[in-house]
Amino acid sequence: MVDYGLKDKVALITGVNNPWGIGAATALAFAREGARVVLVYKKVDRPFDPSQTHKNGVDRYYAANAGDASAVEAKLQELNAEYLVLERDIADETDVKEIYSAAVEAYGRVDILVNNAATDEETGLDTVEKITQQVIDDTFGVNVRGSLLMMREFINHRGEYGRIVNISTDAAQAFPGQITYGASKATLEALTRSIALEVAQYGITVNCVAPGPTQTGWIDEAFEKVVVPLIPMGRLIQPQDIAEAILFLSGEQAGMLTGQVIKVSGGKAL
Repeated sequence: MVDYGLKDKVALITGVNNPWGIGAATALAFAREGARVVLVYKKVDRPFDPSQTHKNGVDRYYAANAGDASAVEAKLQELNAEYLVLERDIADETDVKEIYSAAVEAYGRVDILVNNAATDEETGLDTVEKITQQVIDDTFGVNVRGSLLMMREFINHRGEYGRIVNISTDAAQAFPGQITYGASKATLEALTRSIALEVAQYGITVNCVAPGPTQTGWIDEAFEKVVVPLIPMGRLIQPQDIAEAILFLSGEQAGMLTGQVIKVSGGKAL
């Protein structure tokens, strides 16, 4: 068993209300390491069929993201974890400042930031022929502006220990059909490198994890049959796979690893 040196560290994780999601898996992973976790989420209201939420697919995924973080809280309580839950919108600068004020008030500091929250457009509007100003603004508002504001406040509240882990996607460099989503994640990767150089003087590392197709509740059986053959390792990525990479990048052993984009994709999109 690897000791990442995370006991009593304070980890702030965004996008945690989906109990099958990367944020939830990451929060539980940190809790098992003895870290204190600050969970941030925003309800995203999209239409779904309640009769179809018992199985993987868009209805389960949309239902999960429209809810609160109570399912994740219940699991944290089973672990006797120390945690704080905040319902806030990271695209809003005032909310971002409130997140850090609450975290510092509760725990005195924030040691680790995991920028997991993101939004995308699933209605076929994220193509060059159909793109709208609203889709552009909403996507970049969360994925770029929100993530950048979270990093700014992390740096301005920095302490003796600092780790930032951003979440991208393995298709960031070319994502036809989701062009603003892919472009926003490519921007986040560029920010990762630039900010890593700016804050190295403080001993803070900034890295990025780029997941491949990950089963966060949205991949149904039909799509799984299509996408798995594209993954050289031969299976879907699981949220726990991503969480383990985040733990490593957040730990003491990764103190000289910064400005990197690490694909946890089973070999897809290398």
